[in-house]
Amino acid sequence: MTNPSRQHAARLDTRPPHNHERQVLSAQDIQRAISRIAHEVLERNHGTDGLLLTGIRTRGLPLAQRLAQRIEEFEGCRVPVGVVDIGLYRDDVAFHASPAVQPTEMPETIDGKNVVLVDDVLFTGRSIRAALDALTDLGRPQTVQLGVLVDRGHRELPIRPDYVGKNIPTALQEEIQVRLAEIDGRDEVVIVSNRDRQ
Repeated sequence: MTNPSRQHAARLDTRPPHNHERQVLSAQDIQRAISRIAHEVLERNHGTDGLLLTGIRTRGLPLAQRLAQRIEEFEGCRVPVGVVDIGLYRDDVAFHASPAVQPTEMPETIDGKNVVLVDDVLFTGRSIRAALDALTDLGRPQTVQLGVLVDRGHRELPIRPDYVGKNIPTALQEEIQVRLAEIDGRDEVVIVSNRDRQ
């Protein structure tokens, strides 16, 4: 027989759902992924001539800087790194009264360059579309390539990365969090899922 007081207690349980984390990339995994992408970038572009790495704020920038460091270790030559802010180019900017905007900074012109856009997670593709719009305002590159640490799928726009650290299939209700030492104090990638208390 069911205990009425237990039923009543269950109805009154309004605690928020748990957030469960599962690590999918360790610090070593991230390091290996960046090294592999660096090799692929060099192979595709036949070296570093005309190459410009551009990180998308926020976590794309440290990833682009790490990528440049690895390329320098392989080739003995430093690749310039820029950063693009997409705050004013997002297609949801009309829904925000004052979007947070930080500077876009390029070490040199992007005209005629092979620009590698770098971001942490590729999801719907809308952030990349915004970054492409921002680049269009800066000049006319020879090519624009895309490198991401994680591709989680669920694209809403026809955008495909050229370089991927890891493909991680996810459910729509899950969230991928990339944590980098420069910003978060440690390197890891986790999947966060909300699960109701049982």
